[in-house]
Amino acid sequence: YNNSNKAYRRSIMIHSTIRFIVCLLLTIICLLPIYIIIINSTRDTADIIANGVAFLPGGSLFDNIGKLNDPTIQNGAYTDTYNVLIGYRNSLIIAGFSTVLTVFFSGLTAYGLTVYDFKLKKFATTFILAIMMIPTQVVSTGFLQFMVKIKLYDNYLPLILPAIAAPSVVFFMLQYMRSSFPLDVVEAARIDGCGEFRTFLQIALPIFKPAFAVQAIFAFVASWNNYYTPSMLLLSGKLEQKTMPMMVTAILSNDKLTDFGVRYLAITLSIIPVVVVYLILSKYIVKGVTLGA
Repeated sequence: YNNSNKAYRRSIMIHSTIRFIVCLLLTIICLLPIYIIIINSTRDTADIIANGVAFLPGGSLFDNIGKLNDPTIQNGAYTDTYNVLIGYRNSLIIAGFSTVLTVFFSGLTAYGLTVYDFKLKKFATTFILAIMMIPTQVVSTGFLQFMVKIKLYDNYLPLILPAIAAPSVVFFMLQYMRSSFPLDVVEAARIDGCGEFRTFLQIALPIFKPAFAVQAIFAFVASWNNYYTPSMLLLSGKLEQKTMPMMVTAILSNDKLTDFGVRYLAITLSIIPVVVVYLILSKYIVKGVTLGA
């Protein structure tokens, strides 16, 4: 018995070690490109060209910051296309409001499809799933023409309001609620005289915190990194209206701006808010529904 117990423990230890090594390798593969980008943002062009990949920070971080923000350096070439404060402001406005609208109304839609029974319930679910199969690029031309006709282009409203309809988020919320949400809680709230909307806000939302946090991360990252739609709707091209992806793309696509350290710095600054949002909300991913309730 002792020998079999020792063999079992040894087998568990070997499997645990293998899993740890695999997870460590996957973590390195995922984080190494981001680490290299951050390191390269502290180096100058000559160092990057001469030495290639480096794992220790360089000494040109403040020089790169100065080139990126000082209009007297390189004839203001970077400041004509990039301003980190303006980019943060615009992207945070769009991504923040879009995330709130996406998560709230998607959760409300999934809650209605889960709690209530009505004749078109199956059709509504199928319709939402069918919309998921239509790429954004297919309807972009008609969407742009519609925005031009109603004179709603060249501002942030068409970048924020469509976030209310997010079929993929509704689908995730729907599956999460159907598998984890106890309908008896809703019935108990109704017996106690709680209104329907109040039931969603005070009872359903705390239970759905893990799902809301996960979808908030995905929605924020998708909206923050969105280059296609803002570049299509913000027709004036003013620096005061540009988002961070538009500014970074303008720097990377300009052949005259060949300072690699400045380019990497612009990319690094653009990913900081995404990392911050993930660190804030990631704790809810591992929490269960019971803890949320």
